[in-house]
Amino acid sequence: MTQHAHGPFDVSLAPQPADLGGDEVIGRMTIDKQFHGELEATSKGQMLAFRSEVAGSAGYVAMERVVGTLNGRTGTFVLQHSGVMTHGAGDLLITVVPDSGTEELVGLSGSMNVIIKGRDHSYDFEYSLPVPADGRHPQAI
Repeated sequence: MTQHAHGPFDVSLAPQPADLGGDEVIGRMTIDKQFHGELEATSKGQMLAFRSEVAGSAGYVAMERVVGTLNGRTGTFVLQHSGVMTHGAGDLLITVVPDSGTEELVGLSGSMNVIIKGRDHSYDFEYSLPVPADGRHPQAI
């Protein structure tokens, strides 16, 4: 059964030294996030990014490990990001890496949308989890 989690998050990006064989065209950053709301969690990740000489055109990929509680179920999972921007029009895909869920989040699948309004960030996480072995509905746990 598909479920949703919503809420704000805080994010901090820190540029890292380019360590790609002297190719400083590709930037590298660390990601630190704090999710609030139905996903109460922290995450750490790494991002690779490229900005072209054409204004508004760029791309990035990232992997982010999330640790916390999703609607009452505790565990960890990994998000994979793939984003491109073409002349200012963005396209972003953030998905749960298959079989990356642990503890009460084993079997987690789904995708996350990021909403940015001014300086505020929020998420809309559409996900599925298997019913626990005891047969209780996941939100009843």
